[in-house]
Amino acid sequence: MAQGHKFQDLEETGEALVAFINSSQPDQLRRVKDERQALLDQHAETTKVVTQILKDVAQIEESVGQRLLDMEEKKKQKDQELDSLEEQLRQCTAKSQITDSELQFLQREMESLRHAEHELTTLQSELDEVTTEVIPSAVYVAQVYYLITKIKWEYDTQPGVLKGVHYGADLATPINIDTSARSRSDVSDQLWGFVSTEW
Repeated sequence: MAQGHKFQDLEETGEALVAFINSSQPDQLRRVKDERQALLDQHAETTKVVTQILKDVAQIEESVGQRLLDMEEKKKQKDQELDSLEEQLRQCTAKSQITDSELQFLQREMESLRHAEHELTTLQSELDEVTTEVIPSAVYVAQVYYLITKIKWEYDTQPGVLKGVHYGADLATPINIDTSARSRSDVSDQLWGFVSTEW
């Protein structure tokens, strides 16, 4: 901006000189005028070259800045990938340790189960000897009761509670009787009420 004012001052001084010379010597005036024009042309060309240089520098700075930003972004992504891989490695190491511990535990459990299986086999053979006659007769009786009453009982109920389902001709009726609150004859009457008298 300050150079612009200096150039304007120079221009005004040049114009004053031209006016002074016009009044005295025409040949010198033409020479000064030509020199002034050459100076102006050179200034315009210099301004054009400097402007182009500044534009090129700005483009280079922008390109370098963009490349720098791209490299920073890639570095950030690589850092994140590295952090992720390190975390996966930590997790895999922890899982491996847990798996080793679980494997040892399972081996001990397997040994314990083999021992328990051996004991169960022994108990089963003893139980088979005891129940060879009792269980078949109990199964037979239960089947006979079902055929007569059409009632399927639940055996894992609380003490004092009868639960089951009566499968009638058209619909199934749930049974839930608290035997502690009723007499045995009332319970018996209610249950016989489900049995069909049509044979």
